[in-house]
Amino acid sequence: MTIEPHGGTLVNRVVSGVECKTLLDRYDGVQRLEVDDRTLSDIYMIAIGGFSPLSGFMTKEEYQSVVETMHLRNGVVFSIPITLAVDEARFHTIRAGETLALMDAERRVHAFMTVEDKFRRDVRNEAIKVYLTDDEAHPGVKKVYEAGEYCVGGSIDYVNENPELEFPEFNRTPAQTRKLFEERGWRTVVAFQTRNPIHRAHEYLTKCALEIVDGLLIHPLVGETKDDDIPAEVRMKCYEVLIDKYYPKDRVVLSVLPAAMRYAGPREAIFHAIMRKNYGSTHFIVGRDHAGVGNYYGTFDAQKIFGEIDLKKFGIQPLNFEHAFWCTATGSMATEKTSPSTKEQRIFLSGTKVREMLREGKLPPQEFTRPEVAEILSEWASTNGGKVQREPEMRKVSER
Repeated sequence: MTIEPHGGTLVNRVVSGVECKTLLDRYDGVQRLEVDDRTLSDIYMIAIGGFSPLSGFMTKEEYQSVVETMHLRNGVVFSIPITLAVDEARFHTIRAGETLALMDAERRVHAFMTVEDKFRRDVRNEAIKVYLTDDEAHPGVKKVYEAGEYCVGGSIDYVNENPELEFPEFNRTPAQTRKLFEERGWRTVVAFQTRNPIHRAHEYLTKCALEIVDGLLIHPLVGETKDDDIPAEVRMKCYEVLIDKYYPKDRVVLSVLPAAMRYAGPREAIFHAIMRKNYGSTHFIVGRDHAGVGNYYGTFDAQKIFGEIDLKKFGIQPLNFEHAFWCTATGSMATEKTSPSTKEQRIFLSGTKVREMLREGKLPPQEFTRPEVAEILSEWASTNGGKVQREPEMRKVSER
């Protein structure tokens, strides 16, 4: 591949075979710590190199550096703190230097962590610096507050040899996508982040980007999202039919990203780019209100934040796009840069609008989404009692 992993080395903390059994035997009696699904997702992403150059959960110094400067201590750009929170009682029983077994609710051990540090964090400061708000109505801020101020940091060894992965056919590690791109002869790859079905505006952006690179990685996030987001299994059906009918299959790879959404807007746009760089992408699409929620962020703040970092050192190239719409004057998708139409001749497309139509029992028209996608969404809505769960009361909801 023509792009290095973030930080220069693709991390691999997955232990298997004899070495895995040795670790399981060695640490059989160590203190166990139950973690939630979001943390399990972080553990897996660290282990397979998706969060490279991280090899574990952040120590206090790394945490503070990322929160305050958006860089690791060695100067590498990193925008989201990756922490392991514990309750106060457990915090006081944990000692630096010991090994913890990180397990799920069924007491299955996923990883061992060597504790390098334990610290208290200022959750309000983190919320303000990372999420740009301390409002508990923000889903990302709420998660930080719920997790609490006590954290432990250290490197991990992943020992779950049979992880229950969603969509195993499409669940590739960074090493696997890099190998696939190399096999296809792709020197340049553009990645598209989404947590919604791809509607016509998204299709337009990805195809514009595909004109200037060798291949397209459609990389939907299938980790933890908001309750009102359309389920991943429904979205995957939409992606598959769309690629089958409307994309050149030899120039597109559909692969899932098993990471959790933070809804951190600009900071998360940087984080999403870092992950896609690790997966082997050279370019990354940044559209309107990327990773946003509510009206906490400006429409194009996620594009502007890339101007605050050294893009030559960062490596992956962001591709900034205007808000796309259906132009009735030309009968095609367009943006302000390409359309001669008036405002009245523009139909703006959004995931929110599609959900509203589905709640009303209407089939979204082809100006909003392809008919095959509309059929899948309509069938899902009807089996949900004819209704799509209404989103929380927010001033605006992101469509990306």
